[in-house]
Amino acid sequence: MVAERSGQEAGPVCEPKCTDEVGRDKLREFTQQMQQIRRFEERAAREYASGNIAGFCHLYIGQEAVAVGSVGASEKCDHIITAYRDHGHALIRGCTARGVMAELFGRVTGVAKGRGGSMHLFSVENRFHGGHGIVGGHIPLATGFGFAAKYQNLDEVTICYFGDGAINQGAFYESLNLASLWDLPVVYICENNGYAMGTSLERAGAISDLHIKAAGFGMEGFVADGHDVCHMHHVTKKAVDAARKNRRPSFIEARCYRYRGHSMSDPQKYRSKDEVKEKKQGDAIVMARNTLLQRGWATEDEIQAWDKEAKDVAVAAVEFALNSPEPDVKDVGAYVYKDPLSWRPDRATTPHDPATREKH
Repeated sequence: MVAERSGQEAGPVCEPKCTDEVGRDKLREFTQQMQQIRRFEERAAREYASGNIAGFCHLYIGQEAVAVGSVGASEKCDHIITAYRDHGHALIRGCTARGVMAELFGRVTGVAKGRGGSMHLFSVENRFHGGHGIVGGHIPLATGFGFAAKYQNLDEVTICYFGDGAINQGAFYESLNLASLWDLPVVYICENNGYAMGTSLERAGAISDLHIKAAGFGMEGFVADGHDVCHMHHVTKKAVDAARKNRRPSFIEARCYRYRGHSMSDPQKYRSKDEVKEKKQGDAIVMARNTLLQRGWATEDEIQAWDKEAKDVAVAAVEFALNSPEPDVKDVGAYVYKDPLSWRPDRATTPHDPATREKH
């Protein structure tokens, strides 16, 4: 929405009632978290371009309010699981910028010991369970966490994130059907950014209002403004509270937009620059900033200081990653199973290593 601010230009602000619910302190925190994600991702893009990050790299720029608002509605005992666009979720779930950046660099100091990279961030202590590269493949895992909570009578809720491209996977339908049938405390959040890789939602799906799919499973469906961190928090809190109290699953369609391509290698020929420019008019961070200023909950100097701090943290994370060692090849069998695999390098696996090369 748009509101007038004394002495300043009109601009988009967060939904008033939801903002009242969130309150001053939490909105300040949410704004800082979104800034941290944005600056981290911008730095990650720079390091990818310079060759320090290899493999796939899916940035979260533009979608920050979805993760921040929804994770902010959860408790520490709850489980978080998502797909491969996972940097933002990891950062606000307790993973440090240094640990995440080191993982992107493939260093042993990363959150997954340098084994997972960008798409497979994990933090068991923070109940953050990935980072999964197979589209829709983690949705059954989220359902399993919900079943475990019910079976063990635990006061835990699982929040599962996935893109609109996962909606047409069989795992989505099977998982939500079982969750509803068995009354499991899972909140399924579709981060609908309008594109499944380079295919628009309108071209791939028979319907564009994805939240109505919830009715097919006998569960409640919601629509959340994925650019409004306060509205995102409001909708998710309602769903999480219901899951915890009534042991019922729900489905949230979070309508958002990514400013960068599907991944760093995406030329983005499927959309125009004007489209991206138009979407940026409702940027989540700008909206939160405008709201804070309008209500007198923060000053421009404070917001700029938070942004500078976010940039400094990202720079420090890169320095940490650059100075961290790569995993030792001798440990390749570790962390695969509970009991480490018995493995040693030989000529078949490391043919160019002088230590294992056959002597003639």
